[in-house]
Amino acid sequence: MTGTNTTTYAQLIANFPPRPLTNDEQYLATQDRIDALLDKGNLTIDEQDYLTVLGMMVERYESEREPDFTLRGTRLIRALMEEQGLRQRDLVAPIFKTDSIASAILNGKRQLTVEHINKLAAFFDLPHAWFFEPLAEPESIHANEGQKAANRQPELAMD
Repeated sequence: MTGTNTTTYAQLIANFPPRPLTNDEQYLATQDRIDALLDKGNLTIDEQDYLTVLGMMVERYESEREPDFTLRGTRLIRALMEEQGLRQRDLVAPIFKTDSIASAILNGKRQLTVEHINKLAAFFDLPHAWFFEPLAEPESIHANEGQKAANRQPELAMD
């Protein structure tokens, strides 16, 4: 093994000790270390194990910072408001223009407009798509279609 440049697991840890990631700077430094290992090509067992540990740290950091993807539309807005300590009134001037519009939207009595979605995305610094209301569940769509068909049948029989 003379002439090969192998690094032991202990050396890898000594050079870049794995610690829980608590901010974006640490996250980016860890990503850079992962990239350097991946660019190397053929990794030793120690390097593969070390890469696995770094990958788990990054995965945990990302999962803790990603929003719950089941929240969309007004449910997401309400969750963001709660998370950031905002009240309905805090969204009136920058997004909804009036208290009544904000109230109607947040209570599901009125739909978000494209303008609202653009302003919400900018205000919360999130993708526009997250503010669209989720599509209806497939079962309810089929149930509605079946009901419509059942309602039409008597009309067809009368012809």
